[in-house]
Amino acid sequence: MKDYFIFFKNNSPEIRFGWTLTFLSSFGQTFLISLYVPTLLEQFHISEGFFGGIYAISTVIASILLISIGHTVDHKPIRKVSFYTILALAVSTVLLGLSRYHIAILFVALIGLRLNGQALLSHISQTILSKRFHVDRGKALSIASSGFPMGEAVFPVILTSLLIWKGILVTTLASAAFLLLYLGRLLIFEVKSFDEDLDTSRNTSGKLIVGEFQELLKEKKFWIIAPASMSLSFVTTAYFFYQYVFAEDLNWSVTLYASFFTVYAVCRFVMAFVGGLLVDRYSARKVFRFYLLPITIGMIPLIFTQHIFAALFFLAMAGISQGTAGTVKTAVVAETFGTAKLGAIRSFFNMFMIFSTALGPLVIGMMMDQDFPFYSLILSLALLLFLALLNSQRLSAKKFPKIA
Repeated sequence: MKDYFIFFKNNSPEIRFGWTLTFLSSFGQTFLISLYVPTLLEQFHISEGFFGGIYAISTVIASILLISIGHTVDHKPIRKVSFYTILALAVSTVLLGLSRYHIAILFVALIGLRLNGQALLSHISQTILSKRFHVDRGKALSIASSGFPMGEAVFPVILTSLLIWKGILVTTLASAAFLLLYLGRLLIFEVKSFDEDLDTSRNTSGKLIVGEFQELLKEKKFWIIAPASMSLSFVTTAYFFYQYVFAEDLNWSVTLYASFFTVYAVCRFVMAFVGGLLVDRYSARKVFRFYLLPITIGMIPLIFTQHIFAALFFLAMAGISQGTAGTVKTAVVAETFGTAKLGAIRSFFNMFMIFSTALGPLVIGMMMDQDFPFYSLILSLALLLFLALLNSQRLSAKKFPKIA
């Protein structure tokens, strides 16, 4: 840990900026949006499957938009890109609170939340830090990634209390106000060092973007890396999206289950740092081959028992995989593809990842509408993870040497 303190002390402005972006991305993450799901289902009198469809379509649209916007982090001033992203996220949060007036407003709000929160803020953070730090990339990404579990530990407790006390409108307005307050702080953050890594001469025509996308799809390493990222996002999004529905259906204590989520956040927080050390010591390519193993094992008890403590074990193991993933997913892309066009390349990867987050709630929601038992839902998710884990073993250091 001494290495972390020294590294943070020497690079505090850059690391704090990256951490804050991941922390604020919580407002577009599924774990936070899921808090509003029971209210929205009752508000519009719709089923889980129908809402999952709306969520899926809005998320797919967000993933497509990411390709046309994500490359800006390669050639536009970081302060400017971050400012407009946070502003758009705040507006989307307000629209979520106003969605009771028409379901179309909900649709627009979800697109904005998924694009600016889950996609862009985390994308900006991970890309600029990967470009800025080569030797200590694992440390930089792991510290910044700890913003994810911190958001998971803090925001659900606060927002759930607000929802119970004042309802969805006040909760979303308070969230938007919090984001707008940060915009003032953004003006004093020292982020000019990130602009040194920009390629201002880059051609960003639609034809070039499509061409780069086609080239990426021809790469064997893409079809090794992408399925692992997609499967983890598919599984965790599907589970967390309906976690409180599961809790009610299985007669779990919602209060006790909510307290278990802290275990998930702690495990994810700790493994964000451990994952960074592992990446710096052994390389992201080696760590990548095993980071899906904990969550895969964690699903096994849920297949055979519906006891609430099986959920506790799953949350702990999911936190281990998610914490490691926060560092290794970006680091392995940087190692195998280089950093020159990292923003554009990560946009493509993130498009598929976000697309999988759209499919997760949709597929599981449809299965729930067809009355599939809980154990069959979990078994399906576990099999998907196992197949992705096997595929990950193909990423060897000999076949795919480190580029950056």
